Amino acid sequence: MKLIIAIIKPFKLDEVREALTGVGVAGMTVSEVKGFGRQKGQTEIYRGAEYSTNMVPKIKIEVVVGADIADRAVEAIQAAASTGAIGDGKIFVLDVGQAVRIRTGETDETAL
Repeated sequence: MKLIIAIIKPFKLDEVREALTGVGVAGMTVSEVKGFGRQKGQTEIYRGAEYSTNMVPKIKIEVVVGADIADRAVEAIQAAASTGAIGDGKIFVLDVGQAVRIRTGETDETAL
């Protein structure tokens, strides 16, 4: 099993969700986060005054999938989240040692 963590632009969430559903991902966790990378924040104008923000709003998506579809899920996220501009985000893939469905006690792949 693999844990895929994707940090994307907020307006790309619906496209990414549809792309993941298309490759067989049954569920996901979504969080609103803030951070920065090479962008180093952004400049905004509020009531005529320009100011810099150090943190850029992003969406963090977490999905756990079987190892057999992990590559397809990553490709789906990358294709759906890409705008070709700086700040499109990152995707991280980690190994998952165990998963347990609390309600039924199912474990590992059957718990997904």
